[in-house]
Amino acid sequence: MARYIFITGGVVSSLGKGLMAASLAALLQARGYKVRIRKFDPYLNVDPGTMSPYQHGEVYVTDDGAETDLDLGHYERFTGVSAHQNDNITSGRVYRDIITKERRGDYLGATVQVIPHVTDAIKEFALADQDDHDFILCEIGGTVGDIESLPFIEAIRQLRNELPVEQTCLVHVTLVPYISAAGELKTKPTQHSVRELTSLGVQPNLLLCRCEHELPETERAKIALFCNVRKEAVIQALDASSIYAVPQQYHGEGLDREVLRHFGMTEEAPEPDLSRWEDVIDRYENYEGEVTIGVVGKYVGLPDAYKSLNEALVHGGMANRVKVNIKWIDAEIFEQEDGDIAAQLEPMHGILVPGGFGERGSEGKIAAVRFARERGVPFFGICLGMQMACIEGARNTAGIPEASSTEFGETSEPIVGIITEWMSKEGLQQRSADTDLGGTMRLGAYAAKLSPNSHVSQIYGGATEISERHRHRYEVNSAYKDRLEAGGLVFSGMSPDGLLPEIVERPDHPWFVGVQFHPELKSKPFDPHPLFAGFIAAALKQARLV
Repeated sequence: MARYIFITGGVVSSLGKGLMAASLAALLQARGYKVRIRKFDPYLNVDPGTMSPYQHGEVYVTDDGAETDLDLGHYERFTGVSAHQNDNITSGRVYRDIITKERRGDYLGATVQVIPHVTDAIKEFALADQDDHDFILCEIGGTVGDIESLPFIEAIRQLRNELPVEQTCLVHVTLVPYISAAGELKTKPTQHSVRELTSLGVQPNLLLCRCEHELPETERAKIALFCNVRKEAVIQALDASSIYAVPQQYHGEGLDREVLRHFGMTEEAPEPDLSRWEDVIDRYENYEGEVTIGVVGKYVGLPDAYKSLNEALVHGGMANRVKVNIKWIDAEIFEQEDGDIAAQLEPMHGILVPGGFGERGSEGKIAAVRFARERGVPFFGICLGMQMACIEGARNTAGIPEASSTEFGETSEPIVGIITEWMSKEGLQQRSADTDLGGTMRLGAYAAKLSPNSHVSQIYGGATEISERHRHRYEVNSAYKDRLEAGGLVFSGMSPDGLLPEIVERPDHPWFVGVQFHPELKSKPFDPHPLFAGFIAAALKQARLV
């Protein structure tokens, strides 16, 4: 029997509900329980796939090809449990499915309403695929009081009535702000947030109070009294030195213990084994060197746009016991007349060009690739970054000066072009330039075959076949493979059918790798991705040379 933990947020957004859900799941997992985490998103987009990174941060892609909220990245990084298509749902997806059924006549002429049709769909999603999990954590996006989240709160209210009382728990994440002029923590916002929640028929069982200062016992008792919870169920959540210190911090505050107490499981629950997290923190805090990585991208104004990339670089640092300092560089500055690329990139011990869409900043990224190639600086290109590495190589080492991508307009030398068909587990997939943008890319996990004795094969521990997650609409044109390899750019990874380039490298360079997939999506603090571990190792070697 799966037990359900619903997680809501109040007062303000960005309190860290996703991180809290991931940390609680990690603590329950450390006690030997099997966990799964899901995310309810109230916005009307079917998924975040067509949303600007400046609007919503990165799009996290699962093995089965779902474009999901970035919180699912936290879930996977903290638990190691692979998320699936049915672990993230939006209001848009719910309404799309309901309207499709209504047009088809499935409701037999009934009036389709939020209650019961929308709430029933949400409940069905929450209860699906329980398998043999001990706990299923469901995070509700947004802030209590938002009109968009009302159907989800109502669905929770109904579920808590329909399921046995000992099978559900609700954790409300709230803010206890510190007013410096008064020198006091203020509990009133939390009281109002809980009152808003209870007015919707949902009473929280635990309160996780985000605060910048210690929460005194008097304030804790006050919150408990006015919010109708036990004092022990008011958990303070102070800012941590690192997101990877949060699980241990929450355990120290008794979060997992109080959750288990609510379910009546404290006597049977084993003590958590936190050794994995102790090792992670040890590697993060007790580093033996530092490297600086320049990330040349187009969404650098919002760090969440590259959330998984940021974390994967940190993981690579953990693998090498070094601190990774990331310098975010807007690719467009290298397209300006006064853009001094040497001044920006010479201090870097490694250069990374990440994924992205569109022409803006592309010439700046190509310039960054050229700098890394000519100066012997470790280079890592991901998705669009690999494509830019191929265009740079075509122009400057393979004698194709007009090389470009059809994503940027018509070109006589389409080194990169839209991918029109490929093989997947479901069979032949076909797309065209006129296909809708949403959900039409090559998405999810695909296999790649590596050339024996290649650099990337060594990085992957001698493997000759790997599986990585993709998210792209354009592909390097394999018709140019021979000419590019004549210029020194080796295609060391290809799709199993040999048609789609997956990895390129330069054997004559200290560390130069471009990949079409997104390895950052599979990196974890306790299991750093080998490509990032190798990249940071090369950057550390570079740092010791200068």
